Amino acid sequence: MYRIATQITQNGATLETKPGFFVPHRDRRTLKKRLAELEDDLTYTANQLNVDVDVDVVSMPQLRLIIQTFRDRLFTDIFPGRSEVPKTLVFAKIDLQAVTPDTQHKTRFVIVDAVGVCERDKTQSKPLDRKPSVSLEQALSLVKQGVVHADVVSTLAARLARLAREVSAEQAVQIKATAGVSIEGLTASLLESIDTDRNLARAIMLFQLDGSQNISDASKASVDTYLQSLKEGVEPPSSTEPTEAQRDAAEEHAMAEALKPFHDPKLRELLIQIKGSLEQVIDEVTEDTLLQDGFDEAARAKAQKVMGEFREFCETHKDEIEALQLLYLKPHRAGLRYAQVKELAKQLNRAPFHLDPAKPQSIERLWECQRAAEPTQVKGDAKSLVDLNALVRHALHPQEPVQPLLEEINARYREWLGQQAGRGIVFTPEQREWLDMIKNHMATSLPISRDDFEDMPFAGRGGLGRVYQLFGEQLETVLDELNERLAA
Repeated sequence: MYRIATQITQNGATLETKPGFFVPHRDRRTLKKRLAELEDDLTYTANQLNVDVDVDVVSMPQLRLIIQTFRDRLFTDIFPGRSEVPKTLVFAKIDLQAVTPDTQHKTRFVIVDAVGVCERDKTQSKPLDRKPSVSLEQALSLVKQGVVHADVVSTLAARLARLAREVSAEQAVQIKATAGVSIEGLTASLLESIDTDRNLARAIMLFQLDGSQNISDASKASVDTYLQSLKEGVEPPSSTEPTEAQRDAAEEHAMAEALKPFHDPKLRELLIQIKGSLEQVIDEVTEDTLLQDGFDEAARAKAQKVMGEFREFCETHKDEIEALQLLYLKPHRAGLRYAQVKELAKQLNRAPFHLDPAKPQSIERLWECQRAAEPTQVKGDAKSLVDLNALVRHALHPQEPVQPLLEEINARYREWLGQQAGRGIVFTPEQREWLDMIKNHMATSLPISRDDFEDMPFAGRGGLGRVYQLFGEQLETVLDELNERLAA
């Protein structure tokens, strides 16, 4: 694990309030931004950044510094020798969510209709949110002004319903203590006040249109009782159907009662405060500084333990495993064959090494352990199973750097080509192509023999017959020289 620690990451920061200084605020749900002045200095802690960043603050300088540090260290410290960004898992926060990663709560659902179900009307009900562009603060402001209207009620109910899914348990308790009823109860009262069936019952009761009932009020309990009797099949006595004006008056009466709790300025302020806390404040001005970057000490210690066991394995089995016997000799790899490397990998196919000769890429894990244990000693990335040799050589001789065989062979190959040119030997373009293929084969399979030309990629270019046509009697000399210079 490679850690990047900055001043803000460790200690947080303070965003100071200044006259006329507007700070970006971002809605966590829609990501829509707005500019607003801070009421007070905003001090955010490291805990808020690392755990509840979606609720509190996003520091743009911190993010830029982390990304720049990652960019600058990527090909020198983290993945030396790479030229492209490998797959990288970045922990930017600590958060386990049961919802889509780009949100915190389920506030709405989307129906994907592929068969036209939604094109056929199912009910005549009006939409809950009649004014989707009106904010919670705007709706409460209209209530404060004394506006009693179905659009305001429906919009306020929609905002509260969404807020109810976002508030914490502590915030929900605050709302109930202030309003005397839960946020869900407030929402239900608003919705009931614009319910068509309930307002029909209210109108009948308020205007005493049902001669058998002596009800002069339209309280919630009375309406519930009346509607329940209808559900149970009790036929009401004949009554006069309420007029449109009577229905409107009943609805206005119900809405006024449902809006009463919101006349309390404490409740309005609390709701606005809680809603505001669900926004991100974006700090674009507080500069950040790098405190530390490098591999995590716990990860380094674990890697060092693994490589210590690897050195112990090599020392213990140096007289038993052929590959180790040859690698202990000088020069290294003299007479070493790919089959012997595979046999060594087979012996290492156990914890904590987990090398699988059937999966040459399995060398990468042990290679990265070596890099974590000694970052300055490892150059480049493992390319094939034969790179296990470099790890063994370093275990035997810690002063030797760990680098992929391909890089070593490339350097030796360039040196050999230079010597050939110095002797006046010039290769044709096709001869160079074959020499390059031979060199690449040796980087993954060590020494080359005539039999190897019957396999790919040589077979696809004409195999042994074609390479003999190109080099003639000099083929054996060329192969001997390359095996001695590159594979030994």
